[in-house]
Amino acid sequence: MKSQFAKIACLVAVVTLLASACAPAATPTPAPTQPPAAQPTTAPAQPTAVPPTPVPPTKAPAPTATTAPAKATEFHGAFPYQVPPTGHWNSFVTNGIPNGLAIYWDLLEMMPARYNWGDGTWTYYMAEKAETVPPDKVVLTLRKDAKWSDGKAFTAKDVVATFDVGRLFNWSVFNYVDTVTAKDDYTVEFHMNKPSSIVQRYILTEHIRSAATYGALADKMAALLKAGKNKDADEWKALLKEATEYRPAGLIVSGPFNIDPKNITEAQLTMVKVPTAWNAGKVKFDKIVLFNGETPTVTPLVLAGDVDYATHGFPPATEKAYVDLKIRILRAPVYTGPAFFFNNDIYPLSRKEVRQAMAYALKRDENGTASLGDSGKAVKYMAGFSDNLVPLWISEADLKTLNTYDYDTKKAEALLTGIGFKKGADGVWVDDKGKPCAWELMVPADFADWSAAAENAAQQLNKFGFKITVRGINFQQEGPEVRAGKFQIAIRSWGAGNPHPYFSYVADLYVDNYVQSTEGKGQNFPMKQKLADGADVDLQALVNGSVEGLDEAAQKKGITTVAKVFNDLLPVVPIWERYGNNPARDTRVTGWPPDGDKRYKNAVYGDNFVVMMILDGTLGPK
Repeated sequence: MKSQFAKIACLVAVVTLLASACAPAATPTPAPTQPPAAQPTTAPAQPTAVPPTPVPPTKAPAPTATTAPAKATEFHGAFPYQVPPTGHWNSFVTNGIPNGLAIYWDLLEMMPARYNWGDGTWTYYMAEKAETVPPDKVVLTLRKDAKWSDGKAFTAKDVVATFDVGRLFNWSVFNYVDTVTAKDDYTVEFHMNKPSSIVQRYILTEHIRSAATYGALADKMAALLKAGKNKDADEWKALLKEATEYRPAGLIVSGPFNIDPKNITEAQLTMVKVPTAWNAGKVKFDKIVLFNGETPTVTPLVLAGDVDYATHGFPPATEKAYVDLKIRILRAPVYTGPAFFFNNDIYPLSRKEVRQAMAYALKRDENGTASLGDSGKAVKYMAGFSDNLVPLWISEADLKTLNTYDYDTKKAEALLTGIGFKKGADGVWVDDKGKPCAWELMVPADFADWSAAAENAAQQLNKFGFKITVRGINFQQEGPEVRAGKFQIAIRSWGAGNPHPYFSYVADLYVDNYVQSTEGKGQNFPMKQKLADGADVDLQALVNGSVEGLDEAAQKKGITTVAKVFNDLLPVVPIWERYGNNPARDTRVTGWPPDGDKRYKNAVYGDNFVVMMILDGTLGPK
């Protein structure tokens, strides 16, 4: 035992030192909050004396055995979050605590259902079923036994309020849906002005919020729609500002846990069981403890056995330390990864030849291995969505037409010289306007894998003749900075943990672009482009059109067209696809399925299998 503890201590020290070498200086963690001092108990007043009554002696009763109260059972996870006052309870906007917890949000404001990637079925939660009714409706039937944590019934009113506020924030579902109507207390009808098979996925995976919290905003939104207003109207913009700045006093949940606001610290937060939740009886844990922080912070906690499961991207040296301690690693697909995102307001990043040259000049396999070991797989098809899914949507003949941008510096040089670029005396490329090709590459410093990717990419591209300077930034700041257009090149996430490629294109082209951003123009990548053959294309129309209709088989032609356009223009440059290297410890938890179980096909950050197994009772306390 002593040698084992010594080994853990050494590994913690080594890994922490490695992590700190590439991480920003740690912010001092405040001492844990002390429990309130115990108050003295006042003895009860003495009873009034009465004359004693003689009684016969009695035999003392046999001592009764007492049972100690059961200790609360806990699941320990980890995910970075914002502490109040920066962190707040508005789950529609940046820095919301519930939405910021990503996969663990599913335990709070629950969604109608989650998808099972292994067999193509749905597991229903807040809904009993969803039915697509041709030609243009999706009808959602809600469960009738659910209540919110404030005691109110969960009804269609909550669903309508959620989507009304979501319309204000440019949710992509409204590219296809024009009205959301409560037909009765437990039936909601979504009318599609542009019928699409993806609408059901949008509806089923959206976290439903309480109308008690957001109903007033939803009512104002409904009034604007009734008055014929749109997002260009001043009233709409004013309501968007109001909704963005709205700070609810607390969180009302439909799931089996709620966050204890008294126990949110810089170090950890606690979710406590909601005994009145409809599924409280299925869930076997009393508490969910989430440790705050990115990879450098979480690594020693995993090594010490304080964390049961973590979705962070762990560097190869850390993963080896886990394996040496016989900690199980779950290597499930994520269906996304890091990519170069470009600010198209900065010339010449707006030229596809520059982006293509970067793709040719980068050894993507080397970058993936340096960043994440066996879990960083170089992107092959450069189609904008997961290589795991590409053959399911694009024919073998069409796959052969895609440029895989294999490492080739001569092709990269030819592209640049072909548009008038030259190398300066210092070996740095100079564009056709005489300006050096020198840019800043922004990366979330707290993401150890992405930080390693940025450093490796900068080394490779600088060797080629670009001048790339890496700037680390807190991951919670990077999204707002990018969407506000305050960047040159940024490493952001391409693709999406979703079985339909459309959602990947939304992540690549909409979320951080003027198409969907409400914080600025972001990438400002023009969706109307001219292709190499001179044809004019509207990429937004192509993406939206690729999912029109209710027949997914018929959509393959549209997806193939979008993939070919993406492959040529490279609006973002995917680097590698991430697979989880997620530790799964059995310190407190039992029930982990064996490797190869079909549940491990679920996307780590999409339909997370661990959270689903907490909800159905597969995982429980040891």
